[in-house]
Amino acid sequence: MLSEAIQYLTKHKFSVIPVQSDKRPYVKWAEFQQRHPTREEVEKWWGIWPDAMIGIVTGSISGLFAIDCDTQEGYEAVQKYMPDSLIFPLAKTPRGGWHLYFLMPTDHKLTVGTAIVPGVDYRGEGGYIIAPPSQNSRGAYTWQHNLSLDHIEPPALPPAVIDYINNSIKYKCDVVSANKRQKVTTIANNFFTKGRRDEDLFHVANCLIKGGMQPDYATYTLNILAVNCKPPFPLAEAQDKIKSALERAKRRERNLTQEIREWVLTTNGTFLTTEVYNGQHLTTRAEKKKAQVILGRLVEEGILERTGNKNGCYRIIDRECEDIDFLNASDTPFDIRWPFGIEALVQTMPGNIIVIAGEPNAGKTAFLLNLVKENMRQRTVYYFSSEMGPMEMRKRLGKFDIPLNDWQFHAKERTSNFGDVIKPDAINIIDFLEVYDEFYKIGGMIKEIYDKLDRGIAVIAIQKNRGTDYGLGGGRGLEKARLYLTMAPGKVKIIKAKNWRTTENPNGLERDFKLAGGCKFYTDRDWHRP
Repeated sequence: MLSEAIQYLTKHKFSVIPVQSDKRPYVKWAEFQQRHPTREEVEKWWGIWPDAMIGIVTGSISGLFAIDCDTQEGYEAVQKYMPDSLIFPLAKTPRGGWHLYFLMPTDHKLTVGTAIVPGVDYRGEGGYIIAPPSQNSRGAYTWQHNLSLDHIEPPALPPAVIDYINNSIKYKCDVVSANKRQKVTTIANNFFTKGRRDEDLFHVANCLIKGGMQPDYATYTLNILAVNCKPPFPLAEAQDKIKSALERAKRRERNLTQEIREWVLTTNGTFLTTEVYNGQHLTTRAEKKKAQVILGRLVEEGILERTGNKNGCYRIIDRECEDIDFLNASDTPFDIRWPFGIEALVQTMPGNIIVIAGEPNAGKTAFLLNLVKENMRQRTVYYFSSEMGPMEMRKRLGKFDIPLNDWQFHAKERTSNFGDVIKPDAINIIDFLEVYDEFYKIGGMIKEIYDKLDRGIAVIAIQKNRGTDYGLGGGRGLEKARLYLTMAPGKVKIIKAKNWRTTENPNGLERDFKLAGGCKFYTDRDWHRP
């Protein structure tokens, strides 16, 4: 979804925003009706909400006007106002409706509204449209064959459609004016009358206070309503309504403080003010202002701190540290046998991360399958493969001198988010950790795996470029590793070893090998320094 959003931003020059599955924006989007978001803002949004739907802001900022037909009947009705030869970008919605894309007219101020025909809306200035390939619980928004924005440019909005929309606006204005006159008469006859005065005045008092009106102004307003009730309502009792509304608002503020505090204390990482609004269902300006004040108090109390380069971004301050109970800690290393006899040089401890950085076709998978072979009868082993399917794995295992039925390990397919599937007390082998861009993130990916370990270990394979000592991500991959090996065709090298088996430093040692049949390593020389 991130890459698609960036395409709309950079290729089509559209202003994009992240939208929830209920079609409400995740962010305040008024400013993005006037300016395009930066690529960094888009990357941050979809980093926080990776499944967010893509909203394209319509109007002059994107040069785009969209017609939303919820029904086939509405779509056919709109077609009557268009030339038969007109071709335009067309997307289908999860509910079976249609989105029609056109250029935003420069000589007509078209905003957002509903046409005369039921089920037809339009989006111009002040609106946005959900774009493919966004997806919600009902399904996905999809471009029709050869009718995407990549295939054809949006055409000018036909004059007949513009007239149709303008006529819809005039018609609705006439209807609304007539309805308003009728409603005023109805309100005068049915509200603020005997039997309803008390309830109606209290409701108005609550709305005024909740909306942020100062108590003196609210009292003045309520007095006007009180003397115009049928019959007039006592002013002293009207003022009691304001007092009750103020007390209710104070209770609500106290409750809101507690609710936001509890929400914050259960949050991990950073969060935006808008997430607080959504989580607490705050919709009015007054409620949102109170939430900002409450967050400011939590900053003053040292519970939160402001973070990032954008207003309204916070993180919880975590002052909890787990004690290192070294007196009662076991001094028994993690019992494991490694290819090339690495256990004679390096101890492996419970909770360790081991990284194998290898060039293509250097023997990483052979190394890892030999690791399985040497330890599967003594330890529980999980092998997470991002490349091999069932047939390929069967073929690779068949090269060993072991019957297929005698392999005792758990083989799993997995390509990402390995921290979610790590077994805390087992040998976890990841073949391999895929990173294709933003290589600096590899340190964070490894840390997610490290955080899930207890008495077990994780052996992580990553790719390495030829002629380098480090895998993709450079030094970021070394941060959590207690043992870091590199493999090139015919050579394995110890780059980092923190727990020496003897007094001899094994860092920098290397060993030559030959790989036969894709499974068996042969060596004719011991570990040595080049």
